[in-house]
Amino acid sequence: MTKVTKTLQPGMTVVVASHNLGKVREIRALLQPFGLETVSLGELGLPVPEETEDSFAGNARIKSVAAATASGHPALSDDSGLEIFALDGAPGIYAADWAEDAHGNRDFMRAMRRVEDELQAAGATAEADRGARFVCALSLAWPDGTSVEYEGDVHGHIVWPPRGEKGFGYDPVFQRVGDVKTFAELDPDAKHAVSHRADAFAKFMADQFPG
Repeated sequence: MTKVTKTLQPGMTVVVASHNLGKVREIRALLQPFGLETVSLGELGLPVPEETEDSFAGNARIKSVAAATASGHPALSDDSGLEIFALDGAPGIYAADWAEDAHGNRDFMRAMRRVEDELQAAGATAEADRGARFVCALSLAWPDGTSVEYEGDVHGHIVWPPRGEKGFGYDPVFQRVGDVKTFAELDPDAKHAVSHRADAFAKFMADQFPG
């Protein structure tokens, strides 16, 4: 991480380095109260670069730096995934890849089944052996290529079978410490208040908009 002293100022345009419309809407809503204009990669006609790093922060940095240097505006990106301790942190940065079939189509039921199969193979049947965390890394980059990263997480354990239909990805098998519901059983607002992305955004906001 390169720690920089630059901060976002009202009137700036920030590129949301994503083609995911839901993510763009979420980040836009967070930034607008601070007088920032936002534009997405899709609106600029820019591609998502290949993610070649071995960490969430590294892959988030690739995306934000590419967007900032190409657009001439500061850019904000995120990279997130699920780490399962009994599986040595897998699927980690490959969380989305575990959902892909031979044709590149994503099916997270397939991914969740693989998680359970590998936990069973590892002998991780008790709750205490099924610890996991969701991780989110945010990267804010500037047109000169400098960047700063913020990482958040939320701890819990893997349940089986999947429960709930309100979430996405691995939410139906992740139960946060202290909760009796999975992320997919929580109302979206309740989940967003305690999620890994909320933790990362809180650190980002405290740094960029102190006071």
